[in-house]
Amino acid sequence: MNVYISADMEGTAAVSSWTQVDPKNTTEYPYYRRLMSLEVRAAIDGAREAGAKGVLVNDSHSAMRNVLWDELPDDVRMIYGNRKPFSMTEGVSPEFALAFFTGYHAGIGSLDGTLDHTYTPDTIYDVRINGVRCNEAVMNAALLGVYGVPVALVSGDRTTIEQTRSQLPWIVGITTKESIGRFAVNSLSPHQAQRCIREGAGEAVRRAAEMRPYAFVAPIVLEIDFAGTQNADFVELMPGFERVGGRTTRFVHDDYRIVFRAFVAAFRLGAAANAAV
Repeated sequence: MNVYISADMEGTAAVSSWTQVDPKNTTEYPYYRRLMSLEVRAAIDGAREAGAKGVLVNDSHSAMRNVLWDELPDDVRMIYGNRKPFSMTEGVSPEFALAFFTGYHAGIGSLDGTLDHTYTPDTIYDVRINGVRCNEAVMNAALLGVYGVPVALVSGDRTTIEQTRSQLPWIVGITTKESIGRFAVNSLSPHQAQRCIREGAGEAVRRAAEMRPYAFVAPIVLEIDFAGTQNADFVELMPGFERVGGRTTRFVHDDYRIVFRAFVAAFRLGAAANAAV
């Protein structure tokens, strides 16, 4: 059994500030980067103790060069670096029996969600697919579902787990902390969170038969509400995107892989508009 791990950072135990997850910060970030890495290692160890074999880690935070190689087993492969066509789900294929999402966070606009956002907080205000308001876990799970790969474990704050479980009720959810607004948490200790993730990963592998791929029914309608009208101004220039409101665009396709790539293109081009004058 092979396991795919998409590793984000904001949902890591004890994290409560952008400073702690910003690679440009030289004081707090190095410490919290190690905590992120240790949570990934805990997921790997738990999965392997339950019988998993191959593991691929996709570093999925910020510039996507965060997880420390020396905290992972020598035989684990990792997708490292930014500007990947499928971003947080790069490298997914039918060879994986299960997927884990570690360190995930709540969707933008969530009540009591630590550092809540959906991909790019300066560009995206909200995302809906077929009318479902999506956080990153749900969007990414649907891409894995195209390949028949179910998400079996998600770790992060309680709001993240509850949001994701509303669409993926079978997941093993590991609550690393309770969010107090956006910038404060009541957290497990890092070591306790790692123990819980390790145990949860083992449970997820043992319950593999209960897990289900997640999918949206075609035609798939992607609606993006942008932070500003300037973002939508840029995105509506792309073929296939329709401007349906001051800050809102719509994209429709039957293949979710195309929809997802369109979303990635939209948030990257939309971000470019923030620098336009």
